[in-house]
Amino acid sequence: MVSRVSIASIVQPHLAQLTPYQAGKPLEELTRELGLTDAIKLASNENPLGPSPKALEAIGAHLASLHRYPDSHAYYLKEDLSRYLGIKSSQLILGNGSDEVLDLLVRALVPSGGEVISTTHTFLMYGLLTQAVGGVFRTVPLKNMAVDLTAVAQAVTDNTRLILLNSPNNPTGTVFTRTAWEDFLTNLPPAVTVVLDEAYIEFADDPDVPDCLDYLSEERALVGLRTFSKAYGLAGPRVGYGFGPSELMDYLNRLRLPFNVNRLAQVGARAALTDTEFLTRARELVRTGRAFLAEGLTRLGLDFVPSQANFMLIYLRREGKQVYEAMLQEGVIIRAMDAYGYPEHIRVNVGLPEENQRFLAALEKVLGL
Repeated sequence: MVSRVSIASIVQPHLAQLTPYQAGKPLEELTRELGLTDAIKLASNENPLGPSPKALEAIGAHLASLHRYPDSHAYYLKEDLSRYLGIKSSQLILGNGSDEVLDLLVRALVPSGGEVISTTHTFLMYGLLTQAVGGVFRTVPLKNMAVDLTAVAQAVTDNTRLILLNSPNNPTGTVFTRTAWEDFLTNLPPAVTVVLDEAYIEFADDPDVPDCLDYLSEERALVGLRTFSKAYGLAGPRVGYGFGPSELMDYLNRLRLPFNVNRLAQVGARAALTDTEFLTRARELVRTGRAFLAEGLTRLGLDFVPSQANFMLIYLRREGKQVYEAMLQEGVIIRAMDAYGYPEHIRVNVGLPEENQRFLAALEKVLGL
């Protein structure tokens, strides 16, 4: 007879407190559930132009080689990235999305009971990954919907191992200035590693937004994170990267699973790096779309956070989840923000011009404005 075991008794106890990350449902699933035929999805900050055409062509050319394992070290992609970014390939780490690089950093740097500092109202994975290793996750309130770097620095203790910051911040779309960033770095203990998540940096057009690459040094515990998911339209293949001191990247590579970036992701990302025309189009589409949405929301009398990303956070003064459900019936998929601590907000990403128009018309109808 097989002895019964309580699974809860054999897993790490801190895992009982974890709540899985709730991603937005795929467009196909929602349209099937609701019986919709012409729904638009503006919920996941995806590129409305689709993937880079050069990436599509490169991926298609490699479909016949799917029986071969990818290059486990992604040598050619790292070489291309090092030239594109102007850094050494040894300063790079690649991941199955930038989330994986973040996971490697937390696992490498945060012991059980070690402290990770971030902010309220930011990317949910920061807290989840910290909890997964038994770390202590502490948050500092945003100030005027933006990261308060002075308050973050003041929150550091002797137990702090890692600081996770998001700029532009998801879900607010706000940024901090170069001067504030430089002051922040100067006032930190050298043993505290700072991670700057720049998933949306390609869409920022404020010249005062700091670029983590400008502060990269072999002597500074600073890591930048970026992704091909947003500006290059490669959310499906899942390829992201981090850059930091070569020695730290070497330790992360020891933790990294082999073949973590698949063959199609590697060739697609390499081709996307050369697709400057597509990147320019994507940036311009987002910038004009943000202005269009801002004008429309102002006309409707709604408050929103001025954004440097490809999405906008909108204050409704009513339950966002109800508006989300009502917008679904109009065939417009957005994101309710209760999980982010904003129960009366929604987030919408910039779409194609006709999608932005449809969103505003549906929102006006749902809100009875």
